Amino acid sequence: MKQFLLHLDETFALGRKFIIQDLDERHLFISADILDILQSKVDDLMDQISFPLAEKGI
Repeated sequence: MKQFLLHLDETFALGRKFIIQDLDERHLFISADILDILQSKVDDLMDQISFPLAEKGI
């Protein structure tokens, strides 16, 4: 996930840079005003990599 966020930041995918500081291997400090847009992008990514569970017949 961190690599995805770094990619979005580096490519200006959200229209501007939003990472304030790379804290460690698991944490980033980001601008609070970008959270809604960022959450939408993360949700889209999760939808793309998720597979729906098939319902079992009774």
